[in-house]
Amino acid sequence: MCERHPKQMYQVRRPSRSEFTPVRNLKYHVLRWGDAESTQPPLVLMHGWMDVAASWQFMVDALSPAFVQGRTIIAADWRGFGLTGLATAGPPQGGEGPPGGQRGHEVPSVGAIYPGHDNYWFPDYLADLDGLLDHYAGERPVDLVGHSMGGNVVMLYAGVRPQRIRRLVNLEGFGMPATRPEQAPKRYAKWMDELKTLHRGELALKSYADADGVARRLMKTNPRLGEDKAQWLALHWARPNAQGQWEILGDAAHKIVNAQLYRVDEVLACFSQITAPVLSVEASDNQMEQWWQGKYKLAEFHERLKSVPHLRQALIQDAGHMLHHDQPGQLAQEIENFLAT
Repeated sequence: MCERHPKQMYQVRRPSRSEFTPVRNLKYHVLRWGDAESTQPPLVLMHGWMDVAASWQFMVDALSPAFVQGRTIIAADWRGFGLTGLATAGPPQGGEGPPGGQRGHEVPSVGAIYPGHDNYWFPDYLADLDGLLDHYAGERPVDLVGHSMGGNVVMLYAGVRPQRIRRLVNLEGFGMPATRPEQAPKRYAKWMDELKTLHRGELALKSYADADGVARRLMKTNPRLGEDKAQWLALHWARPNAQGQWEILGDAAHKIVNAQLYRVDEVLACFSQITAPVLSVEASDNQMEQWWQGKYKLAEFHERLKSVPHLRQALIQDAGHMLHHDQPGQLAQEIENFLAT
């Protein structure tokens, strides 16, 4: 049988520096591009659920040289994702290549990868972001971008700490369906039941035989993702364990339902306190209504956005939810134009 041609790997144009920063008793993994001594507002990129900081590489590569020159850009792995809070974490070298496990770094089994957590609370993301900005920006306001779950976090944060944000970009951070107080008893019960299934090992994330299997999974989830990008991203999205199986760099505890109800009134109160100009970006392929199966529609999200004082909206054509993978050039141009106004 003839061997298949070697996989084409995405070629990074702007290598990042990988570093760890202490935040709230965790070692936060951060990728950094550009000039650390810049006087420009830092550009801070926060990823979505079951994603990693390296996911921003394609968009960073698409930014213009004039925009990047003299500017610090940072992207962090949220707690319980990527290398943040990871037991025996080893960073990629210079943002290139696979994490430490590829170089013989022994990695524990899934249950021990992210020790000390069996569920995650949304307010922790706000406090983590606050600590990251303390370290990387000090008193300087930042340009803040969040995707999906990260978009939800940055929207709330901008209302809680409005003085820290110069410009805010929300990429498909739609929030969640409204809830009612009478849902609370069953929600708490479901949360406790799911904690038990986690500890019995029933929520473990699927592992893969090799990085190619991870890449195929990424392309199945997002058919627009090219093979070169998938092969590169797989090396940052997963790592091999001691048995040689590739495990996703995400804590299975993230799959547990939030114990607290999603309170739209609280969300709108935060939105109303945002003082920075906000750019809300959506993909032309709207997948939100498919996810929520009629429980939450795009029109309801747009109604919520009316609480944001200074809002612009943009649409990225020929893109799905992972719009920073699908159309990094279009997105980079939208963000550059917005930050320049």
